[in-house]
Amino acid sequence: MKTLVVEDEFTSRIVLQKILSGYGESHIAVNGEEAVTAFVMSQTMGAPYDLICMDIGLPGLDGIEAVRRIRAVEEDDGVLSSHGTKILMITAMNHPKEVMDSFYALCDGYIVKPVDAADLLEKLRAMALIS
Repeated sequence: MKTLVVEDEFTSRIVLQKILSGYGESHIAVNGEEAVTAFVMSQTMGAPYDLICMDIGLPGLDGIEAVRRIRAVEEDDGVLSSHGTKILMITAMNHPKEVMDSFYALCDGYIVKPVDAADLLEKLRAMALIS
């Protein structure tokens, strides 16, 4: 599984990378602009990400807008979001507005920090990314 971890906070990046380390390679982006650029590069190279773990509260381009842009790239390539890269919002924000905005942007799941490894892995199993 190829994963992009989009997180501006160092400790959260380390936690996610540690949890995901046994399931394949992971790359890092520290803001929404880097995330969209990394996603486009992976698509262009024919090696798309299987999973993006996206924080909402990023500097510059926030996570919700980054997801919208990623889904627009997929749509331009003829890929439906249901068949594209799986995107999990992983954030400290647990307000119904952020949750709904995330799903309207077409994310596939939502996890509230601090990340519980068992919860994250269960979501990955439910999305058929790991067994």
